[in-house]
Amino acid sequence: MTLTANSLRTHAATEYIELDERWSTHNYHPLPVVLAEGRGCWVTDVDGNDYLDFLAGYSALNFGHRHPDLVAAASAQLERLTLTSRAFHHDQFGAFCRELAELTGTEMVLPMNSGAEAVESAVKVARKWAYRIKGVPDGTAEIVTMGSNFHGRTTTIVSFSEDTDARTDYGPYTPGFVTVPYGDASAVADAITERTAAVLLEPVQGEAGVVTPPPGFLAEVRRLCDERGVLLIADEIQSGLARTGTVLALDHAGVRADLYTLGKALGGGILPVSAVVGNAAVLGLLRPGQHGSTFGGNPLACAVGRAVVRLLGSGEYQRRATELGAHLHGRLGELVGHGVDAVRGVGLWAGVDIAPGGPTGRQASEMLAAKGVLCKETHGSTLRIAPPLVIDKAELESGIDAIAEVLTG
Repeated sequence: MTLTANSLRTHAATEYIELDERWSTHNYHPLPVVLAEGRGCWVTDVDGNDYLDFLAGYSALNFGHRHPDLVAAASAQLERLTLTSRAFHHDQFGAFCRELAELTGTEMVLPMNSGAEAVESAVKVARKWAYRIKGVPDGTAEIVTMGSNFHGRTTTIVSFSEDTDARTDYGPYTPGFVTVPYGDASAVADAITERTAAVLLEPVQGEAGVVTPPPGFLAEVRRLCDERGVLLIADEIQSGLARTGTVLALDHAGVRADLYTLGKALGGGILPVSAVVGNAAVLGLLRPGQHGSTFGGNPLACAVGRAVVRLLGSGEYQRRATELGAHLHGRLGELVGHGVDAVRGVGLWAGVDIAPGGPTGRQASEMLAAKGVLCKETHGSTLRIAPPLVIDKAELESGIDAIAEVLTG
């Protein structure tokens, strides 16, 4: 299969786009491509044009489109039972929790649906821990967060966002958050007080442009949390589950969090599945009626999540992300000074800053789509590159070649 140059606004595509524009809320600005099928790292539009997926649903499609093992698990469960609510036990729930805890080296699992729900859940349980265990006066707990963060779009989460698009017009904002510059351990130390419940961070900031922290930062934050009696919460919704070459991105620093939030790839690109995983001394504080979700941990989600855990258990995808990621960064690094200002990232995940005078990120994304490669910009002039981990080297090369043509041509 080869990359195809194609017209993005055919008659068929235009009809679908006009339907979307007429009837849906305009809270996204998608590329003018209308997709109809997907397999592996390839997608096909309504006109039969093929595209190489270089975004992978912001890591939700780590295993590609319609991975046969995941489709089989979903199909089998669809024939049996899809939802019970947590009013009853079901035969997939306990096994899913055990297997996910074993994969991540944690003690307890709180299944939810979306990534934002996982972050909200972690915030709630961290506050409960602060009041019940640390002895923080009720209603005064604080959580230290990082500048340029992205953890979701709920009212509480945008309260500590610095993204004006995500935050503006949604106040009054939820109090109890102190934001410091990402990567500044001294600022973290200064922000921690006797009221601090937790430090919440992304080991790699995806939405910010695949930003990695300076060496030693994550280990120093862990040390500070231990010294001051504070929880460390790692948001691994985009970075986790093999994207960076390890099960958890925090593993690269040899650091363990008290709580991790997981999502996106946990649902295998089939349905929303998220979870908070971590220490039983924290998650075990929740009691019946204090937190919940009708769909969280449903049988279909658990069946797919178990299949995801099995795929990760082999280590194949971690190896692929490591080996192909080294090639990706090597090739992209050659573009620095030739239409590219900087390249960041780890594993099969990169942020490419377009040099001044070049196309905008949106323009570059549209030019790449015309060459049969799909990715998306962030913050105006940065391309986010995150192909499915099932991609092979030849496919990866063809996508990088297209990026080079667009940015250096």
